[in-house]
Amino acid sequence: MKLNNIIYSFFLMLLFSACDSEKSLEESILDTSQPALSELDVWLRDSYVSPYNIEVLYEWDDNQVTQSRYLYPPTEENVKPLMEQILDIWINSYSEVGGDDFVREIAPRQIVLVGGYNVNPSGTITLGLAESGNKITLFRVDDLDFSDLEQTRRFFKTIQHEYCHILNQNKIFSESFGDITPSGYDGDWHLTSTENAREEGFITNYAKSRDSEDFAEMTSVMLTNSKEEYEAIIASIESETAVADLRAKEAIVADYFLKEWAIDIYELQAINYNKLIALTQN
Repeated sequence: MKLNNIIYSFFLMLLFSACDSEKSLEESILDTSQPALSELDVWLRDSYVSPYNIEVLYEWDDNQVTQSRYLYPPTEENVKPLMEQILDIWINSYSEVGGDDFVREIAPRQIVLVGGYNVNPSGTITLGLAESGNKITLFRVDDLDFSDLEQTRRFFKTIQHEYCHILNQNKIFSESFGDITPSGYDGDWHLTSTENAREEGFITNYAKSRDSEDFAEMTSVMLTNSKEEYEAIIASIESETAVADLRAKEAIVADYFLKEWAIDIYELQAINYNKLIALTQN
């Protein structure tokens, strides 16, 4: 009889334990409440997410960056000043020329900010990446000094370059662009100086890497230099053949923006440059 009582008690314990387990399963231990937004998060939501459906990621996420490099998140206090200027110089400039809906319709859906440099094994430095038309990653956020024109120009040149890739992924440029200097494309572009590259018909040494980078470099150089500065670059080139090649590339770039996007790149150039100068002279 005692054995039966023991067995009975044991089954009762199992039954109550099972009930307790079912109850615990019904009560989730996960916190599904939305985290409180910081002042910066609210500003980013109002300035980027709501009007343009662009998410700005500044907190660290291992899934957003390569694990093979020494990278770190930006200092939070640097995020808003930078994104204010990106909004003005990049988005507002395109909106002025292309219309209010231009960036809303053609834009990366994420901008990832990284504090430091992305140094490659070759010794070159990657300043930005565009991935599948959906994400732009911008490096060296903590290193920016808006009082330095050349440094600021290089940073916004990166943005213009990467955005050009996104435009090209939506509407391709003419294959004839790559036929202008086909033999000059070289995987060892970093071994050539920009000065020498220009004598070969490339606006920068990086333009020598492939035709898609050449197109983006032509676009980004035009959009971060005044018309006069750009003409001075062309005038500094001794090779008449190189000048002719660069003029041919410039014509294709201008034609692409006008026919595919209804944008006068020279008007966009002037607006971008004026905003860049206003920023660096404040």
